[in-house]
Formats: sequence, structure tokens, C-alpha cells
Amino acid sequence: MSLDGVTVRLGGRAVVRDVTADVGRGEWVALIGPNGAGKTSLLRAVAGLLPCDGTVRLGGIPLADLGRRERAQRLALVPQEPRTPPWLTVAEYVLMGRTPYLRPLAREGEADRQAAGRALTRLDLDELAERTLGTLSGGERQRVVVARALAQEASIVLLDEPTASLDIGHQQQALDLLDLLRAADGLTLVAAMHDLTLAAQYADRVLLLDQGRVVADGAPADVLTAEALAEHYGARVRVVALDGGIAVLPARHPVGPGVPGT
Repeated sequence: MSLDGVTVRLGGRAVVRDVTADVGRGEWVALIGPNGAGKTSLLRAVAGLLPCDGTVRLGGIPLADLGRRERAQRLALVPQEPRTPPWLTVAEYVLMGRTPYLRPLAREGEADRQAAGRALTRLDLDELAERTLGTLSGGERQRVVVARALAQEASIVLLDEPTASLDIGHQQQALDLLDLLRAADGLTLVAAMHDLTLAAQYADRVLLLDQGRVVADGAPADVLTAEALAEHYGARVRVVALDGGIAVLPARHPVGPGVPGT
């Protein structure tokens, strides 16, 4: 996937500005940045849900040249606030991920049901298959939304805060699964992530956005520095080296006798 000069305007204001980047097959790219940096708008533009200037290409083909069904066969989006009709069962909702492969008025076939079943199993949702979405917790619904995207079997998956509603165990489960699929099937992942430690642990590459522009692009250890996070997030942090990665920890403001304001 490639982006060339992508700019998104909302209400006459540019919220994404001249973003140019290439994403290789099987790469995991994390989009990070403060609130309002343009992460969600960029994902929605790449998915074809927001108009933009510039060019988005999937496999060298301009997004504008692809029909909706063909686009959906290549690219899946896991939104931050997905629509989850409360009356649908988990199995029915995940099966909807097969819609791009169906002709008008056609019914799902055995291959579609098998793809949906694999996605349910991978997200540990088999026991919830007959539950309606309205009876699920927020974390359970988030796992169902990810399962629907996997059932779509697109080669590129865009994720907007994929772990926002998950406890730490299901965060690890979901991200480990995505990482496994990336390694096994060449799945390409672009994920907007607020948790910088998780971004550092899982992503190959980090794009730091601020005011709609890419201000840093590189390996997590190169982008996630205390200086960069202070400049663009206004945050006081410590970046700690770990085996196989780094952790970003908040640095508490000192309090106590002799400290102004205490």
C-alpha cells in the first residue's frame, strides 16, 4: 500500500496534511500521535470512507479505480466505534464479513461459513456464537468486530484503537493473533494506537502524526523517545529498554516538601 500526498479536509480545515508513506506486504505500521492528530481521518481516507486529495494505491492500483466490492476484498477496517446491531447474533455479524464475496441477492455458501467459523475460533468466540451483540460486554464486542474483519480475508487490515475496550489478557490475545496471521499469511496491518508500549512491542514501524502531518517515521526505538513525546504529546515520560522492545512509562511529577505547589 502506498500513500502519496494524502490530504483530508473536514469542515474546510485540513486534518491530514500531505501524508506520503509506503507500507510493505506483511508489515505492521502503528499510527501514533496526540488526540486530534489525524490518525482516524487518515485510516478512513485509506479505506475510501473520506474524500481526500493525493493518491492511495493498493497493490499499485489507485483506490479510486477499485469498486467497493473489490476494495473490500483487499482491505478491511476495524473502526473505533463500529456499528453492532444489538439483535444480531455473533455468528451472523461475523458472517457479514463475507459480503464482499457475494453477488447481489446471493446467500452465503459453505466456504463463507467456514471462513466465519475460523475467525470465531481464532478470537475465542465459539461459545458466544449464538449470543446477540446487545448482551455482550464492550471487550467481547470488540473481539467480534475484529473477527468480522478476519472473516473478510483481506490482505490489508486497518485498525482504529483495536485494544481500547479489552482487558490486558484479551489485548495480548488479539494482538498476538494479528501478529501470527501477519507472519503466517503476510497480512499487512496499519493500526492507530494510543498505548505506546503496545505499539513498540508489536509494530515494525511507527508513524508519529501531529496536527495532521507525519513528523517522525521509523523503528519504535527511534521514534518513541522522551524528547519526541515531550514535544508532540506534551508528556513527561521515561522510555525503558526491555528484552525485545521498549516500554513508555509516565514520569510522575515530583511532590513533597520543598517542591513548589505542595
